[in-house]
Amino acid sequence: MRIDIVTKEFPPEIYGGAGVHVAELSRVLAHQVDLRVRAFGEPRPEDFHGATVSSYKTLDALASANPALQTLGVDLSIVPDIAGADLVHSHTWYANMAGHLASMLHGIPHVLSAHSLEPLRPWKAEQLGGGYALSSWAEKTSYEAAAAIIAVSDGMRQDILRSYPNVDPAKVKVVHNGIDAAMWQQDSNDDVVRSLGIDPTRPSVVWVGRVTRQKGVPYLLKAAALLPPEVQLVLCAGAADTPELGAEVNALIDGLKAQRSGVVVIERMLPRAELIQVLSHATVFACPSIYEPLGIVNLEAMACGAAVVASATGGIPEVVEDGVTGLLVPLAQVSDGTGTPLDPDKFVHDFAHALTAVVSDPARAKAMGEAGRVRATEHFSWESIAAQTLDVYRSVL
Repeated sequence: MRIDIVTKEFPPEIYGGAGVHVAELSRVLAHQVDLRVRAFGEPRPEDFHGATVSSYKTLDALASANPALQTLGVDLSIVPDIAGADLVHSHTWYANMAGHLASMLHGIPHVLSAHSLEPLRPWKAEQLGGGYALSSWAEKTSYEAAAAIIAVSDGMRQDILRSYPNVDPAKVKVVHNGIDAAMWQQDSNDDVVRSLGIDPTRPSVVWVGRVTRQKGVPYLLKAAALLPPEVQLVLCAGAADTPELGAEVNALIDGLKAQRSGVVVIERMLPRAELIQVLSHATVFACPSIYEPLGIVNLEAMACGAAVVASATGGIPEVVEDGVTGLLVPLAQVSDGTGTPLDPDKFVHDFAHALTAVVSDPARAKAMGEAGRVRATEHFSWESIAAQTLDVYRSVL
């Protein structure tokens, strides 16, 4: 069986959970099928654990075009190369149109994995302008025509059916994201954390991710102002989606630094080995997202033995077991697609209260971290996820 996977992110160009998912799934599937990965970006090694990898750059003719149009140009350049595949599997809207057109042109099933949904990320209009209408059209068209849709959580499945009522519920299958528990293990050394300015003798709250609206960073920063003074806040932050969001977050960080010590901002995405040590020394990992289909980063933190405090939205409650591996913070949200809390102040105070409850009880935090490690290992292995994905493929062939 030949499977062609189409993805925007692939090693070494990974910046989010979808990229992690594709890389890990490919690593396992490559030993079971003839796997061809077609990835956006600069040339990269053509072999990845047995998978054949091809890279596709933005077309020169579209170099100055809207980013969404650039994406569709890359999709078009990929489609001819999918000839000969038995099935095409696309990840995120960036790749969905390549899968959809290849399905039509080559007469093969198109399976897509839903890692996020454009209707639930309206703030992307800040980045893409009219390109957001293009990305939304590409996603909707692909979802309605796909042979099968893989949702990374039951929460995501429900979001898909609400956002796209024309999609047949029978073709939407739930296959969770996973974690390589052998790779993500606790590192008790402290050379990295000390070099980053983190004091391993003080309790810490750690957040990792891109600065996007969906990740809820401003709420965390406001909650951090209410934490006990001895608690450190460690932010491993990628670039902000927009200058406006970056300015908002930076102002909150400056205000926090003016009133308390131990605010550590790491303005780059850390290599895995360094991130593992940071997570291993976290008393609590914080996930204040207002939109999160599943949240691989929570699994990474759990695998490293960190307790997790997270908003109870999307697929997060399917990962974090409330009261066992961490605490879930209730989040009532407006229904306009933005995910904005109905009562932002209440959400901030509730989040701060949950963080304080865990960070102030080291024994409880340690027990939650140990339970999280067990849960990540037993319920979210990539071998199991690859087997379920193959079942979805077989169901449409």
